[in-house]
Amino acid sequence: MAPPLLLLLLASGAAACPLPCICQNLSESLSTLCAHRGLLFVPPNVDRRTVELRLADNFIQALGPPDFRNMTGLVDLTLSRNAITRIGARAFGDLESLRSLHLDGNRLVELGTGSLRGPINLQHLILSGNQLGRIAPGAFDDFLESLEDLDLSYNNLRQVPWAGIGAMPALHTLNLDHNLIDALPPGAFAQLGQLSRLDLTSNRLATLAPDPLFSRGRDAEASPAPLVLSFSGNPLHCNCELLWLRRLARPDDLETCASPPGLAGRYFWAVPEGEFSCEPPLIARHTQRLWVLEGQRATLRCRALGDPAPTMHWVGPDDRLVGNSSRAWAFPNGTLEIGVTGAGDAGGYTCIATNPAGEATARVELRVLALPHGGNTSAEGGRPGPSDIAASARTAAEGEGTLESEPAVQVTEVTATSGLVSWGPGRPADPVWMFQIQYNSSEDETLIYRIVPASSHHFLLKHLVPGADYDLCLLALSPAAGPSDLTATRLLGCAHFSTLPATPLCHALQAHVLGGTLTVAVGGVLVAALLVFTVALLVRGRGAGNGRLPLKLSHVQSQTNGGPSPTPKAHPPRSPPPRPQR
Repeated sequence: MAPPLLLLLLASGAAACPLPCICQNLSESLSTLCAHRGLLFVPPNVDRRTVELRLADNFIQALGPPDFRNMTGLVDLTLSRNAITRIGARAFGDLESLRSLHLDGNRLVELGTGSLRGPINLQHLILSGNQLGRIAPGAFDDFLESLEDLDLSYNNLRQVPWAGIGAMPALHTLNLDHNLIDALPPGAFAQLGQLSRLDLTSNRLATLAPDPLFSRGRDAEASPAPLVLSFSGNPLHCNCELLWLRRLARPDDLETCASPPGLAGRYFWAVPEGEFSCEPPLIARHTQRLWVLEGQRATLRCRALGDPAPTMHWVGPDDRLVGNSSRAWAFPNGTLEIGVTGAGDAGGYTCIATNPAGEATARVELRVLALPHGGNTSAEGGRPGPSDIAASARTAAEGEGTLESEPAVQVTEVTATSGLVSWGPGRPADPVWMFQIQYNSSEDETLIYRIVPASSHHFLLKHLVPGADYDLCLLALSPAAGPSDLTATRLLGCAHFSTLPATPLCHALQAHVLGGTLTVAVGGVLVAALLVFTVALLVRGRGAGNGRLPLKLSHVQSQTNGGPSPTPKAHPPRSPPPRPQR
């Protein structure tokens, strides 16, 4: 017979236990076991004093703040192998005593900043086997000081919150295997002095940046926590950047090289150090000289080869490194763009390509064609004449004002190779030095410029491509406020037109040729018929003349003077004429 106190405890536990679950109250710790119960959500009547809650192998799809409200004494929460796709903000907000959280085998796609807020004493976080593609940078902020075990394996992560992971001084185990990580930031593990296991297996790492953490694996006596490092299954590029790792000599690992071609498939630790080599940069092609109109965009290009891929930099005419700003952009692929060029941008630019094996340089000359400044636009001498300017760089002066309804830009009298551009006088308060026409076609993306005097309001475009679509814009160039200022550019309007195809002329010519051919053919048939008829008549007449026989006279009566009629004498048969001898 059980003691009355034990029966009372069991009765109280059974009363607070959800119907499909099993509750155990052992040593003043209440455990609620709800695994394999077909649950679609967290049971709302779970005892708030529960210390261990197991909800694994169910069909729970979402978690929210009401699910674990007031469960301040919960230490172990298991939600493995459910169908969880969403965790609401502060769903674990009241779990201040939680030490272990198992969310593996679910369908989580991302973790927001507030998804894991609340467990300030969390030590074990298991998130493996999900579909995580993004983790917010501050997702782990509440338990950075206490976390010891972090498992993010078997997900779709390309990036992880490295800043947060690097600030976990108590972290012992970090599993990042079977993800899509292709790069590790330098010094990502420098502060993880207690880390004893790092698993980077089966990612997309081509190289590893030097880190003091990796050297702890060989010196077990000097290191308080020797590191067990696993990074097999990565496409390692065995060049001089991995020479530091090769010198660690870890004979128990099974890593292989994926590139370069001469080392592909070879055992990483068996490749001699002398074969971990790099190739110095080589400038393959670059812009040598570029001419642009003042106010246009200048694009300087530089391409370099090398192993590893070189890092590209630009040095301006003032011998300073060109960085990104509001009007200049230096791209990693070696392209430098200057949005609105001015006279001060002209000069020599130097492209520098560097990698661990060396560097290479190339010089690019930029010329800026200055527009006339500081003149009276009404004077005849201040008006430039028309000129044709074809630039390889697109203009960046798209205007800062709104698109005007008047004057409207129109393209009329369009033929296969020409079109007349016309526009109105515009606002008289805005002075105009000159107009600029920009256009390109569907056959060629190169932007073509035409400069028109301010007194003109139409321009005839020639040498267009037949049967092509054209986009055209008209800009007005206004005088600058001062001698050193850039010319103001204002967009007046744009138009779209299509040139006539060249095929109608060919069709007309083909019709004419076909009509003439048909006439000649019919006439030839008639003439041929007449000739055949004439020849037939001639042949027939000739045949009748050659085969004519003498007329036979039979029953010939002659007139007599009443005497008896003489009996006609029979004519001997005529022999055929002798055949000529050959």
